[in-house]
Amino acid sequence: MALRGISVVELAGLAPGPFCAMVLADFGARVVRVERPGSHYDMSRLGRGKRSLVLDLKQPRGAAVLRRLCAQSDVLLEPFRSGVMEKLQLGPEILQRDNPRLIYARLTGFGQSGSFSRLAGHDINYLALSGVLSKIGRNGENPYAPLNLLADFAGGGLMCVFGIMMALFERTRSGKGQVIDANMVEGTAYLSSFLWKTQKSSLWEAPRGQNMLDGGAPFYTTYRTADGEFMAVGAIEPQFYELLIKGLGLKSDELPNQMSMGDWPEMKKKFAAVFAKRTKAEWCQIFDGTDACVTPVLTLEEVLHHDHSKERGSFITNEEQNMSPRPAPLLSNTPAVPSFKRDPFVGEHTEEILGEFGFSREEIDQLKSDKIIESNKAGSKFWILYPHSNIQK
Repeated sequence: MALRGISVVELAGLAPGPFCAMVLADFGARVVRVERPGSHYDMSRLGRGKRSLVLDLKQPRGAAVLRRLCAQSDVLLEPFRSGVMEKLQLGPEILQRDNPRLIYARLTGFGQSGSFSRLAGHDINYLALSGVLSKIGRNGENPYAPLNLLADFAGGGLMCVFGIMMALFERTRSGKGQVIDANMVEGTAYLSSFLWKTQKSSLWEAPRGQNMLDGGAPFYTTYRTADGEFMAVGAIEPQFYELLIKGLGLKSDELPNQMSMGDWPEMKKKFAAVFAKRTKAEWCQIFDGTDACVTPVLTLEEVLHHDHSKERGSFITNEEQNMSPRPAPLLSNTPAVPSFKRDPFVGEHTEEILGEFGFSREEIDQLKSDKIIESNKAGSKFWILYPHSNIQK
């Protein structure tokens, strides 16, 4: 795999960090997830391919253990607010002095500097501050966040993966690691570069929800079907729009011009009335195999059984029969080989990991006795039944 031999230490956090580390693990990195004492459950559910260690970083001896781990690792991924790691005497100046090759990835909401850098927030707040949230929503309605995918996972987790990969590549030239300031506000803003570059064009001249790509156009939106399901329409180009009109049983010469924005509201009503006459399955029979750019809105269960998904093997099943998306993109020579094992229990590999990093049996026993570490063997039902938040402040 592409990242075979790369060692990553992930400090436990929520959503973006765990996703970032899971992607690295999927592509071959050895990932150790460091949990805080008292954590009973990995809330992220993104532990695939990782091993788990419980370590009290608030104790000086715990911080010393982490320093030993990082001295032998390629990447540290930390999700805490600006200044937290420095208070623990685990800032980049210290850890990179121990290991100049260490890539120190800092993944936060607002970044390492600025007036918001030490404030709490969630996906919707980062999305709001990036400017992107102002562009998402129906006409006449409040802006709304598309779940917590855009800031947390795209602008945050995936952008951090990108930063780590660039730092790993640059290290092949310089031999040195570097600090990555990845944050969800700027990551999301960067993803929206197309919006910025086109904001003065006709694409966005109308208020939110009335433009071609934000739900205003009758040929770029969703419609309810007779059985209460939905179809997605994206027939922008004229040749695709003609196929849409044909599939709907309408005649182009009896309709307004496709790009007549003033007629869009009535056109949407007309299209909606037609879509409401057939079921989703019936519309699929009409549009599948055409270039009309009309597709069913599939549920998570339906996508598993869709022909295209099955033909490409787009989803994988682990040993507990839980299904999830196959890692992407698909590399021809070194594709990801995700773990099919269950996610680790919190602290399941504590002693195993420390042993591999050179800790003696006596050191491990003493750390355990002094409650610097915790070791929770596989099979303990307690860790499943009682979830506990692990946000560190």
